[in-house]
Formats: sequence, C-alpha cells, structure tokens
Amino acid sequence: MAIRDVDPATLPRYWSAPGEPPRVCVWEITLACDQACRHCGSRAGAARDGELTTQQALATVAELAALGIRELILIGGEAYLRDDWPDIAAAAVAAGMACSMVTGGHGLDAFHLEQARAAGVSLIGVSIDGIGATHDRLRGRVGSFERATAAARRIAASGSIGLSINSQVNRLSLPELPRLAALVAELGATGWQLQLTVALGRAADRPDLLLQPYHLLSLMPLLLRLKEEVLEPAGVTLFPGNNIGYFGPFEQALRFGADRGHSWSGCMAGRAAIGLEADGTVKGCPSLPTEAYRCGSVKEQPLAEIWQNSDAMHALGRRSRADLWGFCGTCEHGDRCLAGCTWTAHALFGRPGNNPYCHHRALSLAAAGRRERVELVAAAPGRPFDHGRYRLIEEPIGAAADATELALMLGQLFGDTGSRWSRDGLERATAKRAPMATGVEVVP
Repeated sequence: MAIRDVDPATLPRYWSAPGEPPRVCVWEITLACDQACRHCGSRAGAARDGELTTQQALATVAELAALGIRELILIGGEAYLRDDWPDIAAAAVAAGMACSMVTGGHGLDAFHLEQARAAGVSLIGVSIDGIGATHDRLRGRVGSFERATAAARRIAASGSIGLSINSQVNRLSLPELPRLAALVAELGATGWQLQLTVALGRAADRPDLLLQPYHLLSLMPLLLRLKEEVLEPAGVTLFPGNNIGYFGPFEQALRFGADRGHSWSGCMAGRAAIGLEADGTVKGCPSLPTEAYRCGSVKEQPLAEIWQNSDAMHALGRRSRADLWGFCGTCEHGDRCLAGCTWTAHALFGRPGNNPYCHHRALSLAAAGRRERVELVAAAPGRPFDHGRYRLIEEPIGAAADATELALMLGQLFGDTGSRWSRDGLERATAKRAPMATGVEVVP
C-alpha cells in the first residue's frame, strides 16, 4: 500500500490530543559530518564537546521508550560517523520504537546499509538539494550529488529498508524542483519531504540563498503540479514540511492527510515531538535555536522530568492568538495556525508569532499589489543553531522577475537537464553576506 493511502492516525508518530506524551523524537547523535553544507542550521562538522557516551545514549533510548516515543529519527551531523549508531538504532527497535535515519549519503556504503538492516532501521532519508553542481555547491563537496544518488539507489535496491528523499527549498533549488521530482520517482523513493531553507546556522550567513516570502506564489502551484503529474503516478507521497503552508488554496491538496481531516493545526514542537542534541540537550524541536529553547539535559535530570516540568517545553504548547503579532496577529486563521513554524519565525526575528512564509499571507498581499521581503540587519554569532536578525519590508510588487523566478520559467519552457545555475550564480547565492543595513528597527 502506498504511503499516500495510509491514514496518518495509524502511523507510529500520530499524536491525537493535548496531554499525550510526544510520539516522535529527532536525535542528533553526533555533530560530526563529512560535508560542509551551506544551509546547515547546526553548522555541523566537528563532533560536539561532551557528546553522550554509549552507555548514556542507550540509557536515553530506554527513557525515550518509557516516555511514550514511538518513532526515533537519527540524524547528525552524519549519524553513521558515530561508531555506536547501530547499537543505538537496535536498542530503539528492541524497545518498540520505529527507527529511521537521515543522511547526506556521502559515505553511506554497503557496510553501513548492512549495519542499518541488522539494527532494524526501517527507513533511510537521503538529502538531495539540487541537480549536479547545484547540490554539490550547497553541500560543500564536489561529487556529493553522485554519492548521494548512489546511496539512494543502494537503499532502494536493498529490498528491506525504505527510501525517502529530503530536499531543501531555496533560491537555487526552487527552479530545479521539476527535475528533482523526476529524480525522486526514478530513484524508487516512497516519499519526498520538502522544507524551506531557514535563516539558521550557516544559512543565516547567506541571505541570498533564502527564498523571499513572495516566492511562495510560484512554489505552491508548482508543488501541486508536481504531485499530480509526477509523484502520484510513480507512487511517491509528497510531504511538505512544517514550514511550508499555510491555509492557501492548495493546502487541502498538498498537506499529507488533509483529505482525512488532518490539516495544519499549529506548530507541534514540544507537543507531539521533541529533539535531542548530541550532548544530551533537550528541545521541543531539533531545529529550534538552542539558546532560546533549551529545556534541560538528559545528563542532568531524567527525560520524563524535563518533559513534565520544563517551562520552556510547555510554553510552546500554551501559545494563543495573544502571542501573535504583525500580520499573523490579525489573520483570520490565527487561532488555528498560530503563525506556523516556530523555528522559521524565530530565526528571522528573534521571537515567534509572525511568519511571513505563508501562502495565504502572500496571496492576501498580492491581491492588494503588495509583497514582503526579508533583509539581514544583524549577523549571526557563528554557533550551532544560531541566528542573526532580519527586518521585514513591505513594498509594491515589482514588474521584473528576479533570478530565481527567471530560472524557474526557463526550466518550465525548455526542460531541466542539469543544474539551472552558472558557476557564478551558485557562488553568489551561497556567499556569506554582511548585514545590509545598520541602525534600523530589527523586529518589525
């Protein structure tokens, strides 16, 4: 049965109501990585100081199971660079959790795949963010695209482990989504998860890489077309991430499970999900800025106590319309949406509650001849999961398309056979940039 035919209520990660424990945990088991991705929120590369020992990690697996976690997703850095990752995965499966992992695939060879199979890993997600040189540039290593696609083919051919593809959507990858969709289908993946690149970590240093909010006017109809014309005929389920939405005309068609009543109902951080960092830090979501959302550490107190007693954890689930501001504070969908993804908004403005990356919002502004764009005004300090500050500018819609929109149009007219970008275009979009303005109001 295809994933798209499954009711989300039957999946291990399904969370039905407030008061339930979280059902899914995303665990960065090491910050060590064999790539240098320009969009990496954690600035992965070297291992963290004080990463959990094997004994501590296995004890944490037991605590996760006792808390009620049903699905464990192992990430990095690069998870396979930690020698005991198969032991962690096997312990999770033995404790009754479904276990999957996400990888850049650069060094995922047949030996690692056999380790995953023996441990009981059920699904591996390979990150592919563009075609050829685009992917290589984003990942910071020449040859990464070939290595990632080879890893994906190896997983699909295993017969025992499912394959999914994860892709970042940014100014470089947006025009290549049609070619990426075809590749996802050709690789034999069962699912394709998309996430907007967020101004966190290394991406915070590269404002030219980020989509602007008005790009959603091109992205959302494109996703619907790709779902209907490319993915569904190939049996691939599209999973728009939690920062792609919200409440636009395609929400019902794009959101997984929306046809069964499972539509967007606010950020699930600290409610249905938790995140763990490699040193034992607990957050309500693995992507949240650590400094603002650290809830405790499994080295310092039991996980159940952190879940039950952390104000930082429960504040995420207690938000209401009163916490919204800007456009979101006046939006008709505010009570249900609650400004969408916490991670996306906080990375821009230093607090949640106002999220310009919203299809409904972009359409509302466009109807009045207006659009929004974000501009970097304060640099990030250079730590894992850090962020700078952006200001939000509302302006008239311009007549001229920007480079991303032009590349998308060219791809649709002439087809996509490789990267849509020149070497200079790739370098410009991924270059570090200084703040564009000083002495301005940082929070709109």
